[in-house]
Amino acid sequence: MSLRAWLCMAFILFAVIVSALLWVLEIVLLQGFYYTSKIKETQKIAASIVNQYGSDNFDQFLTSVSVSNQVCIEVLDEQGRVRYERDVMNDKCLLHGPHNYLNALMIKLQTNGDGMVSFSSYDEHLGLETLVLGVTLYKGQEVQGYLFLNTVLEPVGSAVNILKELLIMVTVLLLVIGVLIAVYLSDWLSVPIVRLTRSARRLAHGDFNTRFVGGSYREVDDLARSLTYAEQQLSRVDSMQRDLIANVSHDLRTPLTMLKAYAEMIRDLSGDNPVKRNAHLQVIIDETDRLTMLVNDILDLSKLENGSIKPEMQTFDITARMQDIIARYKGVSEKMGYHIHFQPDEPMQVTCDPAQIERVICNLINNAINYTGEDKNVYVRQLNTPEGVRIEVQDTGHGIEEDKIQKIFDKYYRSENHKREVVGTGLGLSIVKAILKMHEFHYGVSSKIGEGSVFWFLIRNSSGSS
Repeated sequence: MSLRAWLCMAFILFAVIVSALLWVLEIVLLQGFYYTSKIKETQKIAASIVNQYGSDNFDQFLTSVSVSNQVCIEVLDEQGRVRYERDVMNDKCLLHGPHNYLNALMIKLQTNGDGMVSFSSYDEHLGLETLVLGVTLYKGQEVQGYLFLNTVLEPVGSAVNILKELLIMVTVLLLVIGVLIAVYLSDWLSVPIVRLTRSARRLAHGDFNTRFVGGSYREVDDLARSLTYAEQQLSRVDSMQRDLIANVSHDLRTPLTMLKAYAEMIRDLSGDNPVKRNAHLQVIIDETDRLTMLVNDILDLSKLENGSIKPEMQTFDITARMQDIIARYKGVSEKMGYHIHFQPDEPMQVTCDPAQIERVICNLINNAINYTGEDKNVYVRQLNTPEGVRIEVQDTGHGIEEDKIQKIFDKYYRSENHKREVVGTGLGLSIVKAILKMHEFHYGVSSKIGEGSVFWFLIRNSSGSS
């Protein structure tokens, strides 16, 4: 069943239950509730009389109570003699009628150890059911007299019949209103959800231009915003996937073409020439290394992003580790003319995965080598701060435009602001991002056009806060 149908049924069922409760209350409980309420009311009257018993204005008080509550009152002394009486039924009640039941009532009250007796009895003279209440009057432990009250229990049968006719109309009206409200509310609640479901179905079929419209109530608006955000992220992932396939295909095709070309050259031209053959074989080896590096980077990035790689936390001297890293770049500096300047701070112990953090530093240095200026200077700095150790890698290149800084850590994104052939797979900064997110370390980049860029990350103290 649809949501709309369920909601309609729920509201209609609610209207039916309310109607049924009204009928049950009227038919089954009304009479018993009336009798119970009448007894409690009469008991309160008796209690008020007992409290006023013996007061100066007791006679006037009895008259007021008798008239205002339409109750006959009889007060007897301890000998059974009448002290006060009030009759509002013209000698037709059980207390003042021709068949006086006072003696029988007093005997019944005296034999009851609770000092109170109450019961309903049919009065033939009135033709009505009446309620009789008797109370023993005490002063300390001594009996001072007896109080009897007699009041009519109004017949509820005729009232019930009238209420039944009224309830029939109320029930019909309630069901009609319930159906109308059910239809309206079911539409009001379900239509936005149905609309979102249709939009989600279009998104599932690849329509990334789908727009999710809320409406009616806050939860639907929240759902629409969440689905819109999901659509934007899916669109971004789809675009990145296409770019990934295009870039991987390009990066794989170039070395594969080179491998095939030089293998054919060895077969057809340089097979008997050791010098040319070795040169061609070296090209094949270099391109194979490029393929291996690309595949390894793709696999490593995939493992980092899906959580397969967990950091192996160790405590070590970051200053000594960075000095070792810079020393390994000495050969590159001498061969290609780059100048890598390391500016250390005081030796500092840090806690992180040393191999992964070393890879981050190397990737940032490699990126700086690719994009530094004609002076071929790269600056690596260690800055000890209260929050932790901040590592900075600076180049002197052209810099990065403001609108492109957000993309710099995306897979295969390469800045166009460079003057030499970029070496690498295009995944270095993406791997940096994945490793630092795995460690929950802050990172970023600042850049000025014409002055170069500074890539940084913060190795937080184990007891510090981010």
